[in-house]
Amino acid sequence: MKIGVNYTPSQGWFHSWLDLDLDATRRDFEAISGLGLDHVRIFPLWPLLQPNRGLVRPRALDDVVAVVRAADEFGLEVTVDALNGHLSSYDFLPSWVVTWHESNLFTDPLVKAGQTDLISQLARRLREEPNVTGMTVGNEFPQYAALAPGHCHPTRSECTVDQAQTWLETMLGTMRNQWPDGRFWFGFDDDLWFVDDHPFTPRHAVTQGSSTTVHSWVFAQVGPRFGQGHPALTWFPRYLLELARAWSPDPDRRLWLQEVGAPRTHVPDDQAADFVTSSLTSVSTTPGLEAVTWWCSHDVSDQLLDFPELEYSLGLFTNDGRPKPEACALSDMLPDLRTAQPQDQPDEPLEFSADWVTGMGRSACSPMGSLFASWVDEAVRTGRAPKLALSQPDQYAHHGHQVMSAH
Repeated sequence: MKIGVNYTPSQGWFHSWLDLDLDATRRDFEAISGLGLDHVRIFPLWPLLQPNRGLVRPRALDDVVAVVRAADEFGLEVTVDALNGHLSSYDFLPSWVVTWHESNLFTDPLVKAGQTDLISQLARRLREEPNVTGMTVGNEFPQYAALAPGHCHPTRSECTVDQAQTWLETMLGTMRNQWPDGRFWFGFDDDLWFVDDHPFTPRHAVTQGSSTTVHSWVFAQVGPRFGQGHPALTWFPRYLLELARAWSPDPDRRLWLQEVGAPRTHVPDDQAADFVTSSLTSVSTTPGLEAVTWWCSHDVSDQLLDFPELEYSLGLFTNDGRPKPEACALSDMLPDLRTAQPQDQPDEPLEFSADWVTGMGRSACSPMGSLFASWVDEAVRTGRAPKLALSQPDQYAHHGHQVMSAH
């Protein structure tokens, strides 16, 4: 199992791409490597890479490659997110898709042509770097299509389930054309697993890309429902991984816990190290889990204003580079995590009913419902993660052509 961290630069956060300081980047990577971590996920900003639909800046691509090579100096593998997009409550969209040029990010042919041009040029550069293992299309990019009450984007790009499928296939095809032996992923926030009418569905997550990614955050539903210190918080990432396994028609499909973190809204400072240990213990025996990437490397500086309060304390390191107790806890766990083996699970799965094609019915899996509560109760009682099962698995066979398109 690979164990790494989502890289949030200590100097300037992601605004550091504006005036890249490689010495500061190297200091960050040295500290990350010093914990024993083996990879980082990095986030160049879309408007800086492609400020005009016809201009992918060579200097910006050079900066991405320079950061990749700095990571290699410290033995770190790298994955790169391309369309960022959205990060820590802020949107980073180029001017040619907003305000007077407002366009649909998923269906406008000109926008898609611009997106594929950027992905093509980035892939051609990254495929030459031996420590880059692949690309994620962008960080939780489908949130721009979200419909969930309270989560609907203020300038939503509306699309259907079929249009979402076409967009995913287009982006994936572009990457594969430029980098046939690369690995490619899509990152999704958990609305995809829980919101019935979200146009991006669990089917998309488990059939598109090289493996299924999961982002585990307890501040939205689990924490408010169960409260600080409840075991539901540290079992939640495993629940999401089991949910991904239940939706997948391929029992051997690999999983990547691409984001998991300890938000101080529900994980106080004095519980953070235990939260790391318990969360990663819960996922370590997951069948098919190939990587865990903690969010994030460094706290956001308090000199940067207007972030949600929890963003200032999510790092393994303080903003000035000091390792926090959760960094030490993670480092101490690495030998056990890397040698962990899948654990036997109860024979009888907990079943749920939903439409595999449209995703309707997936709200039954929400952390606010009875399925999750029952799953947590069973996990706590036995110390083993129960299986989950979609109750109409024959739906897979009826749509086999869509499954095969992912391979």
